[in-house]
Amino acid sequence: MTQIDYSAYDTPGRGRGILDVFRYHYLLRLLIGKSTSLRYRNSVLGWFWSYVRPTVQFLVYYLVVGQILGLHSKVPAFPLYLFSGLVLVNLFNDTMSAATSSIVSNKALVRKIYLPRELFPLAAIIGTFTHFLPQLAVLIVVSLLFGWLPSFASVGLALLGILLVVTFVMGLGLFFSAVNVRFRDASNIVDIIRTIATWSVPILYTWEMVQKVTSSHHVPWLFDLYMANPLAVGVELYHHAFWGTLPVVNDAQPRPINLDWPPQFEWHVVAAIGVVLLSLVIGQFVFRRFERSFAQDL
Repeated sequence: MTQIDYSAYDTPGRGRGILDVFRYHYLLRLLIGKSTSLRYRNSVLGWFWSYVRPTVQFLVYYLVVGQILGLHSKVPAFPLYLFSGLVLVNLFNDTMSAATSSIVSNKALVRKIYLPRELFPLAAIIGTFTHFLPQLAVLIVVSLLFGWLPSFASVGLALLGILLVVTFVMGLGLFFSAVNVRFRDASNIVDIIRTIATWSVPILYTWEMVQKVTSSHHVPWLFDLYMANPLAVGVELYHHAFWGTLPVVNDAQPRPINLDWPPQFEWHVVAAIGVVLLSLVIGQFVFRRFERSFAQDL
């Protein structure tokens, strides 16, 4: 009897995890289009909301932290310092929420057909990233008005900051999107993380304030732990890309400490990259364990 060779066929229901994204790129494009079209569906202002919310958020922080608490007088060009960090934090918060709810939001597809489940959080992240681009465009325009002169170094720092944050969210998104299918409490945890994220990076204060507190309490290692946060590193990269090269900052007297790199910042970047890689490994591992029961849990 002639034996049939099945070597050319894949085992049903098995995949290579996040690597399958490259194989099913056409499905990824469809999911991205779906997420972007549904974001402001039946909305009067539509894409204009991508400008309204960060603008209101910026004004509130600027009035409270900049004017009432007086940071405006301590940091040159404080509006740009605040806004350059705020846009990156908004990117983190928005992509985290979208990735966490991505599997539950597409439960009809998950129940009916097989496709790499990693496509859902990745499509949600990329779809949300498109709504970050208007904020980035506004940041560039405002920076130019402040006297910013783009260079290869500043553009490279900005791209590295985006890459750190997006890959970090990808690892966290894989983890929380999988856990959220079985335990809907995960979305509440993500809301808490988003609140903490805004205050855990140097945008409403400067990094030397954190260093002074940790040094005064004789826990300098806590500052290194604080700066190992990929989001904090990304924000500092954005500060140096847009704010740190301004003439008004360089000519400030006395020269602000925050213009310089935080101590051992290069090692902080390396540590942040390590945290990002660890989040990807853990996120993929947890996702593969939980995806076996997605259809039943949904």
